[in-house]
Amino acid sequence: MLLDPETWDLVQHVDAMLARVTDDGAFEARVGPELMQSVLEITTPVCRTAAEVHDHLHTLRSYVAEIARKEGCRFASAGTHPFSLFERQRITAKDRYRTLVETLQYIARSELVFGMHVHAAVDDPDRAIRVINALLVHIPSLLALSASSPFWRGEPSGLRSSRQMVFAALPRSGVPPRFRDYEEFAEVVGQLERTGCIADYTHIWWDLRPHPRLGTVELRICDAVTRVEDAVALAAFFQSLVKMFSEAADPPSYHRVLVAENRWLAARYGLEAPVMDLATGRRNRLPVAQLVRRTLREVAPHARELGCERELEGIAEILARGNGADRQLRIWNANRDLVEVVRELAKETEAALGAGGPRRPGPAAVAAPSY
Repeated sequence: MLLDPETWDLVQHVDAMLARVTDDGAFEARVGPELMQSVLEITTPVCRTAAEVHDHLHTLRSYVAEIARKEGCRFASAGTHPFSLFERQRITAKDRYRTLVETLQYIARSELVFGMHVHAAVDDPDRAIRVINALLVHIPSLLALSASSPFWRGEPSGLRSSRQMVFAALPRSGVPPRFRDYEEFAEVVGQLERTGCIADYTHIWWDLRPHPRLGTVELRICDAVTRVEDAVALAAFFQSLVKMFSEAADPPSYHRVLVAENRWLAARYGLEAPVMDLATGRRNRLPVAQLVRRTLREVAPHARELGCERELEGIAEILARGNGADRQLRIWNANRDLVEVVRELAKETEAALGAGGPRRPGPAAVAAPSY
């Protein structure tokens, strides 16, 4: 989020920011526009390890901090801006975004929300579908860990992730259906494309989806998080889960209705969500944080093989201190000042960034397979 350092409202500075990126050149492939002109998107290259994710994210955020200050603004990362209004945002002048607004109208214009996506490479299309089916049960946990949008349009929403409430208005969003195999997925998407309902599969906005062009499973449920360490911990957690299910002979899957119910509870209550324990079928519900701790034990051997044990410890730290929504609400409850909430978001987003300036980005670590 690009912010005015006096009012802490969103500012429409993306064009000026991107002009600096283009002039620099080294970061041009890593920093880009989004739907609205008050938003920047940063993307790491392909990374082998969670440690590489940390290095690239740290470098990218440091660079954004540098050019933002040159443009007289600040930046912050969270699932929503606590008080800015979507009606005051300008749409980015790009064909994809113009078409999106023309097609979806009010729904697209209201999407003043910010998410974090993580890709994990999977080397076979049918395996990718099996992994996604197995991952569905963990969507609520990943949402609860990342939830950082308790405010919407200047009001506490009562949800830990207001972003989910807003994003749910989009068609082809939410918990994906379970597919038998990749052929069935391709058949369904092909029907949507052939009939002109969508231009291509990237107009499917499920919480999890295959990304055939990149050869990845893409996680899309997470709110944008404020701290780099939290983003890296979530990437390590997701990578470990994908590895675990990729190697399972017959990974489990659960009914979409049950997953969707747990997902709603996670959006509403965050880490305190009383969710169903689908894996054991127990009749009583339990806190989602308890399920996360159990999952951490299950993925531990895979994290060791991936070399991301240290980064995965960040998940336990989120459980101990609370997610981004919890931290925002603590500030709000202290003084009922949303401007202070945004100021602290900016301060925390920039907190760990070094003063020595960003280093130049290196090449992608490894190319993803394509299926």
